[in-house]
Amino acid sequence: MVILETGQQDDIELVEVMSSPTAPAPQLTAANPLSKIPALVRSDGPALYDSRVVTRFLDARAGSDFYPESRIWDVLTVEATGDAIMDAGVLMVYENRCRPADMQFGGWMDAQWGKIEGALDALNARWISQLSGPLDMGQISVGCALGYLDFRHADREWRKGRDALDDWFAVFAARDSFKDTAPY
Repeated sequence: MVILETGQQDDIELVEVMSSPTAPAPQLTAANPLSKIPALVRSDGPALYDSRVVTRFLDARAGSDFYPESRIWDVLTVEATGDAIMDAGVLMVYENRCRPADMQFGGWMDAQWGKIEGALDALNARWISQLSGPLDMGQISVGCALGYLDFRHADREWRKGRDALDDWFAVFAARDSFKDTAPY
C-alpha cells in the first residue's frame, strides 16, 4: 500500500515468494536472515526488513508524510497495534498449518485471539480519532491487519461490538491501494 500511496510502483520490483516458517524460501532468507516478509533489497546497501523499517524507508524516499512529527508517538503506537494484530493472526495460522493436529494448543490460540481482541477494543475506543485523521502509517498498518483478519479469520467476527472500527474500515477498504493489494 505504501508503494502505491507514494507513487513508487515504477521504481520498485515486487517479487512473489512462496515461503513458510518450516520451509523458508532461499531467496527470502538471502534478503532477510529471519526469512520473513517484507524485505526490501536495495542496490545501494544491505536489504531492509520488517514492515516498520521498510515503510519508514519508503516514506522517507518518497518525501511523504506517513510519519508526521507532530503526532509521531500516536502514529507509531497505532502502527505497532496493527503490526501486533498481524503477528498474532499469523501465529494462529501457523499453529494450524505447521503443527500436527495432535500438537496444536487451543489455549495458546485463544491467547493469541485475546491479544487481537484487546487491540481491536483499544482501537475502537481509544484510537478511533487517530484513525480518522489524515492518512498515516498507523492507519495503513491497522487497515492491513483488519483485511488480514477478514482473509484468514473471518469466522472470528472481529467487527462484533466494534461499530466505530467497522465503519472506519469500510471507508479505508475502499481505497484503491487497499483493493489493489488485497490477497487473492
